[in-house]
Amino acid sequence: MSAAIVTGASGGIGRAVAVALAKMKYHLVLTYNTHKEECESLAQVIWENYGVQVLAMKCDVKSPQEVKEVVKTAVNSFEKIQVLVNNAGIAQQKLFTDITDEDWFTMINTNLSGAFYMCREVLPYMIHEKSGRIINIASMWGEIGGSCEVHYSAAKAGLIGLTRALAKEVAPSGITVNCVSPGVIMTDMMSGFDEETIKSLTEETPVGRLGTPRDVAKAVEFLAHESSSFITGEILRVNGGFF
Repeated sequence: MSAAIVTGASGGIGRAVAVALAKMKYHLVLTYNTHKEECESLAQVIWENYGVQVLAMKCDVKSPQEVKEVVKTAVNSFEKIQVLVNNAGIAQQKLFTDITDEDWFTMINTNLSGAFYMCREVLPYMIHEKSGRIINIASMWGEIGGSCEVHYSAAKAGLIGLTRALAKEVAPSGITVNCVSPGVIMTDMMSGFDEETIKSLTEETPVGRLGTPRDVAKAVEFLAHESSSFITGEILRVNGGFF
């Protein structure tokens, strides 16, 4: 049985990605940090509608030990871990001079170190199978930088660098590593923006609308599919032409 691990599955993008992979008939390990009920509810819905096995597990990706436990459980539950989607992340808007040490470390450890820990635990199994798909969810701000989001931009830029370098290292083992780089996506992370800002961002997006979690999930679906086997180290932009 091939399985996929999706971190941060209780959020909008995570939920959409989980459903997309379930439609591809992957069994799932879905992780959450604080939103237990939302993740468990999603797992139940997926089980009832798509007939795949789903595990919902608590995991703070900043913790190497919790990451290790998730991967160990996944390996013991399923024959093969074929897909890893590093989606867990946080965002914060702050002036650079107001960013505290705690803000910086929490942002870097969640958005970058968490992906590192997950990749480190999953890769030995993928290398043994000579097969695997690692898909990291970055951000266009990691490519072009976002004002008042320096720590977020830095973490996502690091994730892009990790993707490109790791792709070269594990390609001979039959493993691809790619990034999906979303633009402005209507998720809970947008709750801190007022209507005027959202209107402005919409106007700046050439296609004339903001993105949806499903837009991102369709990109993940493509990169998880066998048809993308010759694509690795790439940054797939899902931003409506914003950048």
